[in-house]
Amino acid sequence: KELTSKKRDEFEDILEERRLSSDLRYAMKCYTPVIYKGLSPCKPNAIKSAVLQSEQVQYVIKQLAKEMGESPDIIQEEATEILDEMGHSMQLGAVRFFAFTLSKIFKRLFQRVCVNEEGMQRLQHAIQEYPVVLLPSHRSYVDFLMLSYLLYTYDLALPVIAAGIFLGMKIVGELLRRAGAFFMRRSFGGNRLYWAVFAEYVKTMLRSGYAPIEFFLEGTRSRTAKTLTPKFGLLSIVMEPFFKCEVFDTYLVPISISYERILEESLYAYELLGVPKPKESTSGLLKARRILSDNFGTIHIYVGQPVSLRTLASGRINRCPYNLVPRHLPQKPSEDIQEFVSDVAYKMELLQIENMVLSPWVLAAAVLLQNLPAMDFELLIEKTLWLKGLTQTCGGFIEWPDNLCAKKAVMSGLTLHSNIARLVDGHVVLNDKGVEDGAVGEIIFKRALAILMCATYRNQLLNVFVRPSLVAVALQMTRSFRKEEVYSCFSFLRDVFSDEFIFFPGISLKDFEEGCFLLTKCDAIQTSQQEIYPTDKGSVIVSFLSAMFRPFVEGYQLIFRYLLKETKEAFTEKQFVPGVRNFVFQLLEKGVTQCYEALSSDMQKNALAALVQLSAVKKKKM
Repeated sequence: KELTSKKRDEFEDILEERRLSSDLRYAMKCYTPVIYKGLSPCKPNAIKSAVLQSEQVQYVIKQLAKEMGESPDIIQEEATEILDEMGHSMQLGAVRFFAFTLSKIFKRLFQRVCVNEEGMQRLQHAIQEYPVVLLPSHRSYVDFLMLSYLLYTYDLALPVIAAGIFLGMKIVGELLRRAGAFFMRRSFGGNRLYWAVFAEYVKTMLRSGYAPIEFFLEGTRSRTAKTLTPKFGLLSIVMEPFFKCEVFDTYLVPISISYERILEESLYAYELLGVPKPKESTSGLLKARRILSDNFGTIHIYVGQPVSLRTLASGRINRCPYNLVPRHLPQKPSEDIQEFVSDVAYKMELLQIENMVLSPWVLAAAVLLQNLPAMDFELLIEKTLWLKGLTQTCGGFIEWPDNLCAKKAVMSGLTLHSNIARLVDGHVVLNDKGVEDGAVGEIIFKRALAILMCATYRNQLLNVFVRPSLVAVALQMTRSFRKEEVYSCFSFLRDVFSDEFIFFPGISLKDFEEGCFLLTKCDAIQTSQQEIYPTDKGSVIVSFLSAMFRPFVEGYQLIFRYLLKETKEAFTEKQFVPGVRNFVFQLLEKGVTQCYEALSSDMQKNALAALVQLSAVKKKKM
């Protein structure tokens, strides 16, 4: 198993040509995308009619009419309204408008937008063969705009995109609808009609191969730059036509979008500290124009190898039971199918993680957070270079800009992220200006804000090191060299952090062996049949990796302390998050802890979810 031997595709900057030629000519170019099996594209209204007339939707309408004592026409009218609210109305005019506008915006915001051309060629081939589902990572609102822009640039069929309803943004929402977005309510619980219409709408688009379908497995933007645990609903829907033999195969395409600097970085940090998210509105969007004068560096988009659903299901899924029941009857997926959907979701997210690009600033942020409040600049350069070697040994995907020397690369990162850190008298410090002034509470809030923004970039590195790091933490916690004891602690930590990091279900031993393999490869440990020994040079690596994960270990300990001390009876999540935040705030004020990351609502919710999964806390529906 040689993790560094994997050859990854080369990147091309798609903005380079845009800077040299007319944006208007680009927007008005002859656009003739290749489509599935050369079929004529369906009109949006034809898709809606097909959905309404489908046996599945008609069956649910009749069932509901019977149960509610209503006329089927009234339920049909409701289904029509749902489709009108939901459906896209893609028009080439709107697509050209976005192509022109986004060209202007992206050239202002980003230095480069880099894509692996081989990935685009593979995608072009896949789109012509079978229905395609695009599964991008989700770190920013820019994600889905950027993907549509990219497909237009390469003359590929634009995707239809599952999006949350943009309440308060009617003009923007309507423009997005005309560019291929279809809208789903944030929650529709037990509304059988809505679920039936939504599921049939997605499946009709997939079966027709009319356009690639795009949605985010994570369900929402990650506020911490760590991949969120996957949601299974939409993935289950797009797999169903294959299970029912309505399509021969479906291609799932994992796409990794990496930002050198995330547009919403400060907004996310405020949200994590409990400041309410600003309401989405057209006026708010117009006010955000000031970011156009800022620099957000480079975006890397890695289009992964299309994965055949037929191949994944081969030898594992028996599709016969689907053929024993009329296709229009709703069926609850079997346990085997549910487990398969879950495994595929985790596999896709791990493929996204594998091709995420790391910038030098990600390495520098990881080093800096272990050396607060200030770090000598020369030492930061030395440690960043050391971490670069360690990351590459562990299979991390680093893009070092134009082979710059370490000093220039780190300086370039500091310049780009001057809102987070700055150079003062030869030392790098967090940019928490004004912390000396004001009340203690204000000082803590400003410092937490700077630390959480810096942690957003360090978090991108955690995916590479999570397995060896948990072995390192287990070695320190057990203070034992016996492999059995270290594995037992590793397995416990893996379960506790199952909502913080992405682990494929049910392979704890394999993850442990991978962690040990990588530490051995770095010369940090030696292993025998029964024991694990840290090497002489390994103590530096083990200490660094343990320290990188210490905020999570300490943060969870503080959250568990709060639950043991402060909660004597049942509580709601709405009470829990501010309760923990106040508890940690008080400990920071007293100087009892320096774990500012425990103030993050993301960590607090993940810790609570872990306790529920471990049956330490019982969850009840009220």
